[in-house]
Amino acid sequence: MEQQLRALDAYVAQVAADPDTVGVVVIGSVARGTEREDSDVDVYLVVTAEAFARAAAEDRWAWVDRRGLDYPRSYIDVKLADLAYLRTAVDRADDPTRASFAGARVVFSRSDELAMLVEKISTLGDDVWAGRIRSHIAQAHLHGGYFLRQAEERGDPFLLQHAGVHLALAAARAALASAHRLMPGPKYIHRLVREVPSPGGFVAAWDAVVAAPSIATATALIEILDDWLGRDQTRDESLSVFIRDNELAWLRGTIPAEYF
Repeated sequence: MEQQLRALDAYVAQVAADPDTVGVVVIGSVARGTEREDSDVDVYLVVTAEAFARAAAEDRWAWVDRRGLDYPRSYIDVKLADLAYLRTAVDRADDPTRASFAGARVVFSRSDELAMLVEKISTLGDDVWAGRIRSHIAQAHLHGGYFLRQAEERGDPFLLQHAGVHLALAAARAALASAHRLMPGPKYIHRLVREVPSPGGFVAAWDAVVAAPSIATATALIEILDDWLGRDQTRDESLSVFIRDNELAWLRGTIPAEYF
């Protein structure tokens, strides 16, 4: 809407005068053109390496600017980055970070590299998506076929809920990966699992696990998932992938699969 664009222009004029500013990247609903009348404006403020280091030393990564200055309840939601941050994000950012750059637009730049980096962050190759599916299938096999079974056998209510949530998350993320969709955060999963293509009965089985995790509901969901995406992945293979992605993440310098 026009008021958000005016607010964005005012913010760019404000920060462009600072020699530490390398660029401004608008993200979120304003970048996608889906903003509501009361939407805020989300941006990445890209600064010099020196300014980024100073902010990091102060543990200052995000803030709100121009609160109430541009339209009723307006504000600019700012996240900080520098070019090195963006280069690293291209290689190994998690899904929420990558998803935040989907549809992003560079609205101010002093760098020839900035627009290219922004585009690359939200783009993954087919081999990466295939690896994601493999990892999430492994998560589903272990949480739904091992930990959840132990929870029922031991009468452990915490483990039951934990395994059920992790099974549901893994199954949903396998579905998203099959559609090459990034996961912007857990609050979007319930909607996204309904938006991506999936076989008949998948969403109903997923909902059943979320509502009442049990051996029966887990088995029903995993059977559909295996027939769809995990047909060639044995339980032994899943065990090794699960160990690699979870227990050995500290050794490999990675993060567990649920945080990809």
